[in-house]
Formats: sequence, structure tokens, C-alpha cells
Amino acid sequence: MTHFAQIEDNLVVNVIVVNSIDILDSENNESELVGSNFCTNLLGGTWVQTSYNTHGGVHSKGNIPLRKNYAGKGYTYDKTRDAFIPPPPYPSWRLDEDTCNWVSPVAMPTDGIRYEWNEPTLTWVEVEGLV
Repeated sequence: MTHFAQIEDNLVVNVIVVNSIDILDSENNESELVGSNFCTNLLGGTWVQTSYNTHGGVHSKGNIPLRKNYAGKGYTYDKTRDAFIPPPPYPSWRLDEDTCNWVSPVAMPTDGIRYEWNEPTLTWVEVEGLV
């Protein structure tokens, strides 16, 4: 099983699962081009392979990471970086070029307390209630 993201104007509009047999080339090797063509012939549009196990430029199973992050609907596909980038959670956060994920301007405390970001004050605020 592999995943492909449909791209329109550099935006991910759909992500689908494709059977591994449908991405095999004539020598039975997995091929992104074959998979992309399969998706285009089936559904139209432009398709780019994505890895369910890739996050922040790391593959969770030790394989080669693919395009920094698993694509999600609403993500941007940056062709120059060859990366999927999630939407920024807040205007003040900056893009980490190594992971293609968003980073807060102030590091979240690591004291075991649950926090949420407060954009107006640009601070982490303790969340009250059950943890």
C-alpha cells in the first residue's frame, strides 16, 4: 500500500491509498511515475507520492523519508523543497526549513503541564482541567 496526494495550484486537495501492485513498473519495481500515472488515468489531475510514515523529515520505520511530511488535505506541496508543508497553526510561527513544520516563537515548556498557544500574547498558557 502506498499513498498519493492530488495537487492543484500547489495545494493538496485529496490523498488516496493505492495498492502496491498498481505502482509496479515492467520490471516489478515500485515506481512513483507509474503510480502517479495510475492515479491520473483513474481520477485525473496531478498526483505526487507521499509517505504515511514520514514526519518532519524522518521516516518512523527507518526508511528513507519522503517529502518531509505525510500530505494532508490543505497542505502545500512546495516543489522547490520537494516537501509537503502543513498550514501554519498561527501567524507568528515560522517554518523550520529542516522539518518543513511550523515552530512557535517561544519553546513550549517541558515541565509535564499541558499548555496551549496564545497568539495575542505570544505565550504558552497552562490548560486547566483534566490532563
